[in-house]
Parts: sequence; C-alpha cells; structure tokens
Amino acid sequence: MTTYVWGYLGEYEKERQDLLEAVDTVFSSGRLVWGPFVDAFEEAFAAYHGVPHCAGVDNGTNAIVLALRALGVGRGDEVITVSNTAAPTVLAIDMTGAKPVFVDIHADTYLMDVGQVEAAITERTKAIVPVHMYGQTVDMAPLERIAADHGLPIVEDCAQAHGARYHGRIAGTIGRAGAFSFYPTKVLGAYGHAGATITADPEIDARLRRLRYYGMDEGRYFVEEAGGQNSRLDEVHAEILRRKLTRLDDYIAGRQAVAARYDEALADSGLVLPVTAPGNVHVYYLYVVRHPERDRIIELMKEHDIALNISYPWPVHHQRGFAHFGYPREMLPVTERLAGEIFSLPMYPSLTVAEQDRVIGALRETLAKL
Repeated sequence: MTTYVWGYLGEYEKERQDLLEAVDTVFSSGRLVWGPFVDAFEEAFAAYHGVPHCAGVDNGTNAIVLALRALGVGRGDEVITVSNTAAPTVLAIDMTGAKPVFVDIHADTYLMDVGQVEAAITERTKAIVPVHMYGQTVDMAPLERIAADHGLPIVEDCAQAHGARYHGRIAGTIGRAGAFSFYPTKVLGAYGHAGATITADPEIDARLRRLRYYGMDEGRYFVEEAGGQNSRLDEVHAEILRRKLTRLDDYIAGRQAVAARYDEALADSGLVLPVTAPGNVHVYYLYVVRHPERDRIIELMKEHDIALNISYPWPVHHQRGFAHFGYPREMLPVTERLAGEIFSLPMYPSLTVAEQDRVIGALRETLAKL
C-alpha cells in the first residue's frame, strides 16, 4: 500500500461515528445553511483563540480576501507578503485588486524575513500578510512594531498554523485579523472546503459578515454595500469542525510526536531538518526537509511505494498566472534556491509508528544511494 503525505482516511476510520452523527444531526435539523451550527462553531473557535469574533466562510482564500476588503484594501493598493506560500495567499490579494509586494524568507525556518519588510513599504502599502508556513509563526514582535510605525494592519495567514503559538500568543490573534483554511488536510480540517476569519475588532467582524453575505446585514434582504459575495460557511462543515475542534490539541500533540520521531531518526541522515524559531510552538502541518538532490530522492522513494510532496515547487512570482505583476524571476534568492530543495515527509496524527518506520527506513536506503 502506498504511503501518502495526507492521512485523513485514517482519521476518518477513527472518528467515523462522531462525524456521521454530525452529518445526521445537521441533515435532520433541516437547517443546511445559515443556522445554529455555524453560530456554535464560530463561538467555539473564537473562544479557543480568546477573541470575541469569528466569521465562518466557504474557504481559506476568501477568509483572506474578506479580511483585506474589510480593512479597506482595494484596487491600486499594495500588500506585503512572501512568494514561498500556497498560491491562494497571493490570489486573495489579487482578488481585492491590490498588488502583492514580496519579501524573501529565512533559509532555516522558511518564514518571512521581517527585516526586509520596512524597505518594501511604499505610499501605496495598505496591509501586511505574514504567512505562518508549515506550522509555525513568523517573528511577529518586530513586524508589529513596523506595522504600528507605518499605520498598517496585519492579516495573519494561519492556514497552516492552527494552534501554533508565538511567545505564548496563539496564531491569528496577533494581527488585526487571522485567516484560516479548513481544507481536509489541515491541522483542523473539514470534509470539504471551509474557512474562517477571527478578530478582536467588532467593526472588522461586522463588515466581514456583511461582505460574506452579498453585502447585506444578516437577516435582511437589503444590500448595504457593493462588492459582497456568497461566502458563507455551510452548516454541515461547521458542525464537523465544532466537534473536531475539541480534539485539536490532540491532533497537534500527535503531529509533534511524529515530528520528534523524525528528528531523532534522521538527525544524521544528511537531510536539513525543520528548525523551530525561538519562542515558537510548532504544530507541524508539514514536516519539511531539504536536500540538493530532492527530485532524485522523490523518484527513488516511489520504488518503495512512498509518495512525497513538495510545498511548494514554484515560487508564486515564477508562475504564469501571476505574470501580470511583472516581477523578474531572480528577485528572491533564498525563496528561489529553497524551492528546488524542499519536500515534505508523511505527516499526520494517524501515522503509526510502523508506517513511519517504513518511511524512515526507505528514506535512509534512498539517501545511501546518492
């Protein structure tokens, strides 16, 4: 049997009864949209983060889009972010009409190099979107200082960092808003597309809710502002997520245990292993390693029926769909170099010790052939 990077089938086997009860509860209620289950999840997710407001939406991309739009980001503006990210981060900025401005990343953590942010600020800069990649947070304290000095809001992209912490502060609560994806493979995943934005600001929350509902206030059929869209979270995903939220800390502990076993078993393997930044609690959405012969390793591992993933093989500014930004390919040396070396080992809480040992053994055998 092929060992894949994603493991939600094992999770489903373990949680099947509770998940099916969630679906049946929603379907039996007759409230499939805009009902009590979204309200209950929003309340629980906000409480987990210690903030007063959570707005559930249909996916993580729109969680970022709506947060930026709620902050007034629009056509002609600039938003600072990174190119080492999933394309939806940058698509979300583009969807507001703004232009992404890229800074490079650190070679050890693969996170935004905050030291480059201030030089990237112009009179058009309207927001900063740090991406908490692979399960840990950007160095937020200096970024907060820069943002405050220039009067810029921070929208945290937390799609890969559910429950991650920065010096005791939980990801998503440090900026003006935190945007989350609940794609099935995430640390907290739905069984389909889903997302949410959290904030401590009631005005941002109110505008988010209006924008996700055609520009209408909830419960009314009167459009208050143009540009609204249908981006509501479905009831069934909300109830599944509410139940799974009670297990989020267990998911995180499971991922951390898998990461610890990799750390020990591969310490002398020749791979560059993940580095946790000081003060961070890493939740290991992905276990990302580096090797200059990455592509050959991936091919050789297929001989063992083990599929590995690359997150991400192409920097955003290299992709044809973003050519309209006009950026040169050679502008972010660390991002560009690492894109040819990084890859992910299987990482999910339901990965058994025996399965992980199989991956480790095959990987050591592969590395010995290089």
